[in-house]
Amino acid sequence: MENALLTGIGKRLRKGRREKGLTQKEAAEILEISANFYGEVERGNRRLSLEKIKLADEKMRLNPNYLLLGKDECLECPLSRLNRLPEQKRKYFVRMMDILLDLLE
Repeated sequence: MENALLTGIGKRLRKGRREKGLTQKEAAEILEISANFYGEVERGNRRLSLEKIKLADEKMRLNPNYLLLGKDECLECPLSRLNRLPEQKRKYFVRMMDILLDLLE
């Protein structure tokens, strides 16, 4: 079971890295690990520490929920959904957000 978990994390890490246009070496530098170790993580043979998962979140914008669980719950998801709305509905939504933000200030 653990190997399946590590393999899944590695696949999602690879997918996120590629979407960002990074090489393994660049991603390894961002996470402050060796390129060899990084490659092992992507292959599911090694695990990232919590500190490295936090770095992936902060510096690569890879959501920990996505990396660990495969759940794509991130800020970009609602934004992409918003962008698919017809322009008039998008304007209403933006106006509602402005009102809410004013209330919070």
